[in-house]
Amino acid sequence: MNIAFCINRLGLVGLGGALSSLIRNCSEQSKLRIWFLCAGMISGDKERISRLLDDEKFSGSYQYIDFDPKHYFGIFASLHGDWTTYGRLLLADIIDEERVLYLDSDLLVEVDVLELENFDFEGQILAAVGGGKFKYTLGNKFYIDRVGMCPETEYFNAGVLLLNLKLWRQNQVKNECLAIAKKYQGALPSHDQSLLNILCAGEFAKLLPAFNCQWEANTPKPQVADRMVLHFIGSPKPWDPLGFMLHNGYDVWYKYFNHEWSAFYGQLTFAEIVRIWHIRRSYIRCIMTRIKANKKAA
Repeated sequence: MNIAFCINRLGLVGLGGALSSLIRNCSEQSKLRIWFLCAGMISGDKERISRLLDDEKFSGSYQYIDFDPKHYFGIFASLHGDWTTYGRLLLADIIDEERVLYLDSDLLVEVDVLELENFDFEGQILAAVGGGKFKYTLGNKFYIDRVGMCPETEYFNAGVLLLNLKLWRQNQVKNECLAIAKKYQGALPSHDQSLLNILCAGEFAKLLPAFNCQWEANTPKPQVADRMVLHFIGSPKPWDPLGFMLHNGYDVWYKYFNHEWSAFYGQLTFAEIVRIWHIRRSYIRCIMTRIKANKKAA
């Protein structure tokens, strides 16, 4: 079974837990082939990923693919000056297989991904966990007023996607997404997630809710199933500075903690300081919520 991650150096600190949990909870990991689409990574990063896989006694296969996201997607809206997230649009060109499970790096995989090995796409280009609606999304006015989406149309988070690569290629989905991106250049609220939701317009195969359980810092652990894909959305993440105090999922994430990995990628670099500056309002909201909760409990 093919698994894909699109990662840059800032995403590596979270990737450690994602990989460890993926491997430990897979019933037959020798069936896994992991594809790493690498943006701006150096050979030392790849060596550390390989060591982590060795530490987990991974018996499957893996491959590194370098790509320059700015070259492909630089004219479109970026995420804090970065375009790595768009990399999943290239997977059908890179992976000559019929399907791949795309995973964000900010999650824990506590399900057996082989449950999706024979998933029926029912003729759709992708499968995701639904449940949202355009009227409740970030940028809902853009989708409804400018794009013309129906407010009640179903919307998905793109952190976990099972892609029908065969149909993706037949329907030239990448080109369709790029055409949408050019039409709304700079205005997409959620980058390639926006593109895929606009293109699908609510028509996608449904994964069980347990395959993408979103968990924000101040909220309790999702209670969707006994075993879930726990997706740490928003900021701060459990591994961020003060995450041990501010994120309710820290203890769950720590079960998959690798000391060597976190000692290297958990360092406070200049790039991480820039990221913290970008998400400072999230930190402030999280801290204020904690203070209010503590006052109520006192």
